[in-house]
Amino acid sequence: MRTFDCSCGETLFFDNTRCMSCGADAGFCPVCQKLVPLVGSDEAGLRCGNTACGAALVKCNNYRYERVCNRCVVLPADGEPAEPLCSCCRYNAVIPDLSKEDNRNKWRRLEAAKRRLFYQLDLLGLPRGTEADGFDPPLSFEFKEDPVPLWSGQTYDNNELLNGQEVVMTGHLNGKITINLREADPVERERLRVHFGERHRSLIGHFRHEMAHYYWDLLIKGRREPAFAAVFGDPDAPSYSDALQAYYQRGPSPHWAQHFASAYASMHPWEDFAETFAAYLEMVAILDTAHHMGMLGPLDLLIEPGVDHDRMVTAYAYVGTALNELNRTMGLRDVLTRPLTKPVVEKMRFVHDLIEAVRAPASAE
Repeated sequence: MRTFDCSCGETLFFDNTRCMSCGADAGFCPVCQKLVPLVGSDEAGLRCGNTACGAALVKCNNYRYERVCNRCVVLPADGEPAEPLCSCCRYNAVIPDLSKEDNRNKWRRLEAAKRRLFYQLDLLGLPRGTEADGFDPPLSFEFKEDPVPLWSGQTYDNNELLNGQEVVMTGHLNGKITINLREADPVERERLRVHFGERHRSLIGHFRHEMAHYYWDLLIKGRREPAFAAVFGDPDAPSYSDALQAYYQRGPSPHWAQHFASAYASMHPWEDFAETFAAYLEMVAILDTAHHMGMLGPLDLLIEPGVDHDRMVTAYAYVGTALNELNRTMGLRDVLTRPLTKPVVEKMRFVHDLIEAVRAPASAE
């Protein structure tokens, strides 16, 4: 993730809604793909403060009225846009119940993570769309909470019921990505991380993992399944349900770190792909940020079309080692925790080649 410039010379960051120096409203412009100062007012009309762009804009409704977004929508020449939701918020099918205390803050955290995900998907030129866009499966998001409140610290597995009702499971099904609102509570998310023995558990991590399942359906199912099976294994042997049951009964493969991006990846080829895809997105995000922060020097082609995968991995290992050591000086957990063994790197190569095959130039929706 890069930083941006306000017209006053102050630095703007990706999540800003206001310049901390001059007080100007800030928002993400879908035309120039930058976080920019917004010139004008909601009433009189806004335009992009990037002098090379200057597009007429209107704030996303979830920015202007709900304060959980910071993106804008292009204002058409004939007036208000038909759908005043930005290229992130337009995919929401279910939002949290805002009558409940703290749900707006949780929604804000979810949207912040989703915006970072979408920025990265656009950077890589990965396709996505709704049913109206002609996509099968159509992408949508549901941010839902459990039917009854869980007491603090309570955990659950995939089969647990609460008062006869299933808990909300974070997951993906036919293009619908569901995130349990509990994951947006930092304390509860940390409890779950410890309970499941995970090195990291984050909102952006959930989004990356579930989006990988979406891309399996969109880009691999019925198209590249033999190539997938050659790298990750046959998803029908064993079946997903059998593999899931075995994983929760016996735990991960004892030697998972030699062959998989995470312990959970050892459960089934679909989860192996999702964890590997998420690991690839993590690599791209760190390389993009490191480059724009001046940590990598003039490596402009690190995530451009045609870049060598091995070059990316080498740079990632270098930056990751530095970040890990910086965190250790502060007594914090490592940033780079996924093993970069040869089998993992080769699986990431599959993801790299898949993206190279389907990527398109980044463009606003």
